[in-house]
Amino acid sequence: MKRRIFLKQGLTVSAGLILSGMPKLAPLARADDHMPWRTFEVTTRIEIMDAVGVPRTWVPLPILNDTDYFKRQGDTWTGNYQTVRSLPYDAHGTGMLFAEWSASKDVPVLEVTSRFMTRDRYVDLSQKPDPAVREDEAVLDYFRKPSKLIRTDGIVAETAKRIVAGKKGDVEKARAIYEWIVDNTFRDPKVRGCGIGDISTMLRTGYLGGKCADLNALYVGLARAAGLPARDAYGIRCATSAEFKSLGAAGTITKAQHCRAEVYLSGYGWVPVDPADVRKVVLEENKPEQLPLDDPKVKKARAKLFGAWEMNWLLYNYSHDVNLPNSNGPDIGYLMYPQAEEANGRRDSLDPDQFKYTITSKEI
Repeated sequence: MKRRIFLKQGLTVSAGLILSGMPKLAPLARADDHMPWRTFEVTTRIEIMDAVGVPRTWVPLPILNDTDYFKRQGDTWTGNYQTVRSLPYDAHGTGMLFAEWSASKDVPVLEVTSRFMTRDRYVDLSQKPDPAVREDEAVLDYFRKPSKLIRTDGIVAETAKRIVAGKKGDVEKARAIYEWIVDNTFRDPKVRGCGIGDISTMLRTGYLGGKCADLNALYVGLARAAGLPARDAYGIRCATSAEFKSLGAAGTITKAQHCRAEVYLSGYGWVPVDPADVRKVVLEENKPEQLPLDDPKVKKARAKLFGAWEMNWLLYNYSHDVNLPNSNGPDIGYLMYPQAEEANGRRDSLDPDQFKYTITSKEI
């Protein structure tokens, strides 16, 4: 079995040079210095069954940029691949492991293990903004731009204008959009995976049901349309929650992917939000009964998730419209699931009969 190690200092010499050229980012948000650091290990094992021709796979890696709430501890991988390499994808910390096999009768196997540290995030928005908290303007401009599915024009712009009408300042606007999402959307358990985040279609049809990649994409698009830099944060739950049984996963986490969101507020930096998880608490915290919005558990989640994240969660990246290197297939809306393809095309990451993989986590 082949084995490679990706140290936290960089991917390779050349990748290290790439990373050193990234913009120097402001803190994503303040973490509570009194909160303890926790260490986790997440392992993704892939088997591409019945492959035709040359199989390839792409596995998202933990965000490449350390923050005040996240620290890389390195990645290792093993498998029967012919070629493997870690790839930095963009200037915002996206990384992935790419592996390719020769055409043979052997079942392609890859196992990737990532170790990292997290601590809970909290931004006290009741405090006065700090003018020393700043972000690179190029970064802010990038996270104001639309993607293919997260538009900022048309009905998205019209809706954002109505929501923030009369609101003063970034904090009021960001909160108004958050409250509108919680009040007007719902979690739809029938949606595959985490959803796709086609927010213009959601608003145009009036069907505001979805999962995290839909509801939090709607937050991001409306915030951007209101002039606030915002971004989806794609990752996976890796431990049980200390507060909400519906907002955690441990052990086998193959289906625990979760998209969060962040909004940049002047003087506060990148602020964590998660209206989609408020709607998850509504639907799943008291199964089979759905909770009303005035239930104490829902009110607690609603108050917490504008400005705070419990970090029982691994952040992969903020990327949209991802063009997988060396792929013959189309772009993907976001990189939160492992991807694979062979001569017959791209495998369905949400169909275990087509693409077999397992993801496990443990706290160290």
